[in-house]
Amino acid sequence: MGHYTDAPEDNRLGITNKEELNEQEALGVATVERYLLEELEYPVDLSTFLLQDLHRRAFGHLYEWAGQWRTQVPNVGAYLPPAAARVPMLLYEFFDELRHRMGLFAEEPTRDQVAELLAYAHHRLVAIHPFTNGNGRTARLLTNLLAYNYGYQEVILYQREKGEGRAQYLQAIRQADAYDLQPLQHLISAQLQPLG
Repeated sequence: MGHYTDAPEDNRLGITNKEELNEQEALGVATVERYLLEELEYPVDLSTFLLQDLHRRAFGHLYEWAGQWRTQVPNVGAYLPPAAARVPMLLYEFFDELRHRMGLFAEEPTRDQVAELLAYAHHRLVAIHPFTNGNGRTARLLTNLLAYNYGYQEVILYQREKGEGRAQYLQAIRQADAYDLQPLQHLISAQLQPLG
């Protein structure tokens, strides 16, 4: 059996309340957002190590497995993520492809090019589902890291409390699963605003 957020006994703080656990996870993610904005130096060397570091920084105060690749196939609704044994290779391929796509940009990529890159990166990371939990939040952190890298503000794909935005986001992810990144790219493009 894998570790899941809804198994409160698995957290380091002994939290048994789901809302408290969500608050602690959100706090960890907010800490990493500050790190991305205030401490990380851009351009960033994209790698699996960076991804593991982001996950560890966000969730390490809660979970022993933070920053480690999953060892089970988690339950993600109707979606079946790849086998755990394939995760490291899929991530190496993902970062190779990401660096390749970034290398195709001119000196100053257009907003549409950045939105396309972010949509690809976000969806691909969600699809690989490399961690036991926190994959969506980690994908959003990577999306924001890439946005900051190109001089844009954070991308807020949906507000957790508001159902319509989340439904639209999930529909865009499902369409990306069917090889149509346009809806996700459109959501991201609508959010892209220059920093400062």
